[in-house]
Amino acid sequence: MNYTKVKFEIYVPFDYVNKLREAINRTGALTIGNYDNCMSVSEVSGYFKPLNGANPFLGKENNLSIEKEAKIEFRCDKDLAFEVINVIKNLHPYEEPIYNILPVIN
Repeated sequence: MNYTKVKFEIYVPFDYVNKLREAINRTGALTIGNYDNCMSVSEVSGYFKPLNGANPFLGKENNLSIEKEAKIEFRCDKDLAFEVINVIKNLHPYEEPIYNILPVIN
């Protein structure tokens, strides 16, 4: 199946939403027609337990953490996906950033 668009879902602390939005917008990924900065943000609860040897941004090793996080969602051209991934990896504070990329077929 051919597709030209992808949907990103990124989980990040709320303090990083605007920093990521600004950097992702500079790639052109948040532009739809005559609008830029097109994305949505929802509050979610993230569950995680840093294991031995982890260097967590939040939480403590071997303790379950439940943290309020932002879920950023947007659609962009699939040709921009690797550039967006680089932005995420450079700005995201988590040791293991969580992001999903889904093909958009509509």
